[in-house]
Amino acid sequence: MSEERYKQRKQRQKERFMAQVAAAQENRGIVIIYTGNGKGKTTAAMGTVTRALGHGLKAGVIQFVKGKWSAGEGALLEQHGLECQLMPIAFTGEMQNHVKEIAAYTGAWQHALRMMRDPALSLVVLSELACMINSGYLLLDEIIKALNERPIDQTVIITGRDCHPALIELADTVSEMRAVKHVLKEY
Repeated sequence: MSEERYKQRKQRQKERFMAQVAAAQENRGIVIIYTGNGKGKTTAAMGTVTRALGHGLKAGVIQFVKGKWSAGEGALLEQHGLECQLMPIAFTGEMQNHVKEIAAYTGAWQHALRMMRDPALSLVVLSELACMINSGYLLLDEIIKALNERPIDQTVIITGRDCHPALIELADTVSEMRAVKHVLKEY
């Protein structure tokens, strides 16, 4: 390849990249999804929460699965202004008390809706939301409606395995965590 053709190709690449950067400067929130069978989905989301809080922004987190299980990152970040709502019971996948479980998931979803309607929150994390959809506890159409109606500059992060294709299509950024090795062999 001649030097001139190389320079032209690099110039076209630069122009495409700069157009993408310009489009990204639009003042709007995005939808980010962390999915896959690997570990680190919620951890990645909490890293983004840390960054937001560090820049003086307000953030909220709904943890749909962990119940009252203590999460160190949430405890630390609450000291810095994070609003964190935990579902009152842990998701087990077993219908031990269907009425109680539905009430817990519905209550957590109501907190999520409140957060996604709050223009003061720059970032909302819906941890393990994909699991709630896949288990039939929350309706996909209602979630998509809420995402489309949130404040224009609010970013939402959704985590969970097997994220629904409609949410992946709606999202601006999707990352898949892949398990390579885990201490629990059957994880």
